[in-house]
Amino acid sequence: MSVVDAPAPARRWWALGLIAAAQFMVIMDTSIIGVALPKMQTELGFGPGDLSWVFNAYVVAFGGLLLLGGRLSDLLGARRIFAAGWAVLLAGSLVAGLANGVASELIGRAVQGVGAALIAPAALTLLMMLFGGNPQELTKAIALYGAAAPAGGTAGVFLGGVITEYLSWPWVFFLNVPIAVAALIATPALMPNAPVRRGSIDFAGALTVTLGLGAGVYAIVRAPEVGWTDGSTLLVGAIAVASLVVFAAVQANRREPLVRLGIFTAPNLAAANVAQLLLGAAWVPMWFFLNLYLQQVLGLGAFPSGSALLPMTTFIMLGMIVVAPRAIAAIGPKKTLVAGMSILTAGLAALSLIRSGGSFWTDVLPASLIAAAGMSLAFIPSLGIALSSARPEEGGLASGIVNTSYQIGSALGLAAMTAVAAANGAGKLGDLASLTDGYSAAFIGAAVIAAVGAVLAAVSLRGAPPAVEEATAATEAPAGR
Repeated sequence: MSVVDAPAPARRWWALGLIAAAQFMVIMDTSIIGVALPKMQTELGFGPGDLSWVFNAYVVAFGGLLLLGGRLSDLLGARRIFAAGWAVLLAGSLVAGLANGVASELIGRAVQGVGAALIAPAALTLLMMLFGGNPQELTKAIALYGAAAPAGGTAGVFLGGVITEYLSWPWVFFLNVPIAVAALIATPALMPNAPVRRGSIDFAGALTVTLGLGAGVYAIVRAPEVGWTDGSTLLVGAIAVASLVVFAAVQANRREPLVRLGIFTAPNLAAANVAQLLLGAAWVPMWFFLNLYLQQVLGLGAFPSGSALLPMTTFIMLGMIVVAPRAIAAIGPKKTLVAGMSILTAGLAALSLIRSGGSFWTDVLPASLIAAAGMSLAFIPSLGIALSSARPEEGGLASGIVNTSYQIGSALGLAAMTAVAAANGAGKLGDLASLTDGYSAAFIGAAVIAAVGAVLAAVSLRGAPPAVEEATAATEAPAGR
């Protein structure tokens, strides 16, 4: 029986596969370019200070447009916006792969980011539409969705190395094309079609929040290069703050705002988003500096260092799919989240003990698996609580907010820990002891962020939302029979 002719329950799980593939692609596109950057620099003529914008152009567009993507998903239908996002991602990938200069490459990467900003909130909305009516299945679906993120990050490092070595750098972008085409073909058959809702798009709100978030991410990712007190950093940061203040004022006075500010009064929604923000702020710097430690201190090449991350990635995926749902059933989402953030803190603290003459087996593997266990336990309940706390008709908005929280947290954490690492010696390339000291300091800083997240979750989260509580009861029931 084909997927199209399959009964609805089977089709839902095929649809989840496509949703997980979307998450996989969005994350993979942030990591796949890393190995290709040196060749891109040579062939396209990037200056040393401009090369990072191959990464940053994607992140700024992605982070800045997530809330708009969520609102469009609510108004125009998640399936339409999901398909539109794939089409935009396909176009951006072609532009980036065919680029013959710096400007066209950065335009392509920014367009990819726009596509990702449409795909990500729509994907989560579709997940809730497909599985929200069955709490037991919802927990499993969120776990599978969550596991796609670390898989995408590690696959990006792998595939980037293989493609750059055996093909050429444009193929790190062309790889998206057949996947996007397949997604566009499968979407009408697999995804539920929500009716278009009456409502207007708050263009003033969209403009101010996109400018505010985009400028904020721009200032954050650029600050480690030019300095936190540099005039351009302060100016862009001031523009970000002013834009967000204007945005809040606009939202408070609009009949149909882009973001209904009252959504943040929903029990646990704000607390769960803070948890996602701090989780991104702790996890992404860990992954970034661990990769640098493997390559610059332990001397592994890009491909072997990607291989060294496989045990951690596998551990996270198993934890999210197998362990986290059972932990939520046994002790509840709040305690699972707090335990996960605490274990992540311990893993990051253990990573801070790295040595300049260390090895993967003693300095990296044990601590990274502890951190992976913490991430797998913390991510699923914080995401589930955030999504389940919103009204059903605001699923796209809630998805956009939680995606924005994680992305902004990632950018903030990476920028801050980059500054911490540089202040403690990470800028001295070739000096293994100094590099190790810098990376160790970054791991300590990330551990502090995770510890703050654990404390805030413990004191600010109240009883879990009804959907999460029902999921707990539904998951516990079979175990008692």
